Amino acid sequence: MTYINDLDFSDIYVMPEGKVYIPDGTTPHGLRELSETKDNEKFIQEIEKTWQESDGSSSYSFNYEGYFYRVERTLTTTGIQYCSRKMPKTVPNFTDLGFPTPFVKYLYSLNRTSGLILWAGPTGQGKTTSISSLLKSYLTREGGYAYTIEDPPELPLDGIVTSKRGGLGLCKQTPVSDGKWGDALKSSLRSRPNYILVGEVRTPDTAGEVLRAATSGHLVLSTIHANNPSDALNSLVKYASAGEMSEDLAYDLMARGILGVVHQVLQGTSRKYPRLSYAFANPDTTTGDQMRSIIASGNLNLATTIDQQMTRMMNGDELFR
Repeated sequence: MTYINDLDFSDIYVMPEGKVYIPDGTTPHGLRELSETKDNEKFIQEIEKTWQESDGSSSYSFNYEGYFYRVERTLTTTGIQYCSRKMPKTVPNFTDLGFPTPFVKYLYSLNRTSGLILWAGPTGQGKTTSISSLLKSYLTREGGYAYTIEDPPELPLDGIVTSKRGGLGLCKQTPVSDGKWGDALKSSLRSRPNYILVGEVRTPDTAGEVLRAATSGHLVLSTIHANNPSDALNSLVKYASAGEMSEDLAYDLMARGILGVVHQVLQGTSRKYPRLSYAFANPDTTTGDQMRSIIASGNLNLATTIDQQMTRMMNGDELFR
């Protein structure tokens, strides 16, 4: 017998008429109807039951036979549709995600710094997996306390690990209550974490608090929907300035708090691999830095900086001299 969890796929779609589809694995975007599995009806019942028992949010997660699924419930013209993403049972190692070795080494070097690492890209391109895996690496390498704010929590980060240095690493995952991302982030700062993971920047209060946290001695990891690194930073400023924060203050906090922005798109069909573009600011904020100067000026055109840094990194040269 074949069951849904036996299959290797990322997304699964439950249509209003009860049919289930997954990627076909042979074309970039094509789907196929899931007909060979024995538990389609049970899966549909569980996904509906979980929503009925939740707070009524259109975005939620549920555990199906040991796997977490992130769900988006949508009302269509023909009824309710569910789009679900199957999450890994364990957080993958950062070194197994297909990133270039110099890129991995540089991100590892930031584990004792403070500031913001912003991971950008379109929907469904592995942003959350990347920052969750990076956070796991920091805890495994250095130990310390990590606090996540997610809606809903996706990968299994919660728990204790023994770091390579011998101390413990502790992570607590927290859901967002009533959509109040900013309040959750303010609360996390009172817990004095070394690392803060914010699942996604999508409200003005979240953007403002992320920028403040990045300048308060914490290493902050977050994601945002964007088409390129410059667009990601611009979106963060626009979100923040749409709330109580002025645009000038948003630019100032970003210029002082940014560590790097990474844009990720997955390529391939049966096996996905990331295509990256990125720019980093000098972790030493007392030293002059091109990227921080560009941001402070309000001009977020990073094309030249991105080209120069990616060339240096791939050639094994130091990013900052």
